[in-house]
Amino acid sequence: MTTAQHKIGSGFGARSTAEEVLNGIDLSGRLALVTGGYSGLGLETTRALANAGAHVVVPARRPADAEAALAGIPGTEVGELDLADLASVEAFAGRFLGTGRPIDILIASAGIMAAPERRVGPGWESHFAICHLGHHALVNRLWPALKAGGGARVVTVASSGHHSSPMRWDDVQFERGYDRWLAYGQAKTANVLFAVHLDKLGAEHGIRAFSLHPGAILTPLQRHLRPEEMVERGWIDEHGNQADPGFKSPEQGAATQVWAATSPRLDGMGGLYCEDCDVAEIAAEEGEWVGVRPYAIDAGEAERLWKFSAGLTGVSHG
Repeated sequence: MTTAQHKIGSGFGARSTAEEVLNGIDLSGRLALVTGGYSGLGLETTRALANAGAHVVVPARRPADAEAALAGIPGTEVGELDLADLASVEAFAGRFLGTGRPIDILIASAGIMAAPERRVGPGWESHFAICHLGHHALVNRLWPALKAGGGARVVTVASSGHHSSPMRWDDVQFERGYDRWLAYGQAKTANVLFAVHLDKLGAEHGIRAFSLHPGAILTPLQRHLRPEEMVERGWIDEHGNQADPGFKSPEQGAATQVWAATSPRLDGMGGLYCEDCDVAEIAAEEGEWVGVRPYAIDAGEAERLWKFSAGLTGVSHG
């Protein structure tokens, strides 16, 4: 099988920052939309894009918190959106489309990790619903604005966590026993597969899609983990300080999504999984947690997930 899923020698790496990958790139006149763009990596992504000249729309479940977090960043605006509520997604998209503006960049950065079991909407497992289904509905409802961009990029923030679980077609919603890490892993696999099929559908309209692993970073994403659990994993010491030298800073963690959204090196490409500011290799074997697992970029799996998600959300452009 031939694939473009190989490193391209971007010139950047694990320690590159979002500001560095945007050096020399002028985003003036471009509109970016960043879910989760007021916290953690999303906030650093918003800051970097805005500093490069983009106007950044930040949908937020807590608009007041978002306004406060973005107060010092010019060229940003906040809109109300709850990815766990399809009516909220529809309302946000309707308001945005009503402005008649095209979207040049859409970064799906919002998500949850290792959360306790929770059901949202009609009983959907929360990781799958928030990380994947909400973004599926949002992107499809914003399709006219993405087409109008005349070369839009959609970037989904996945994770090396996708190595822990393929799609669990026999029990997607974890109705027969819950495991928070497998739930997170499946949702991240869904993020990768979503980009694969979105790129297939969007390429003829100039819409290209990418997914990525941002790296390991201490952010509010870990809010569902107990401190002692993170000490046991070697992420922090007993005083709460970062202990793993492999962890990135938030500025470094935001770099790969910013690179995937803006790099001219990716022109004409799409459907690829990236890490450390480059296209990733296909994982050589299980257990390494580096690169992308073949099941996460399988075109048949991607199409199956798209149809499944369209059935659940009632929205599709394929």
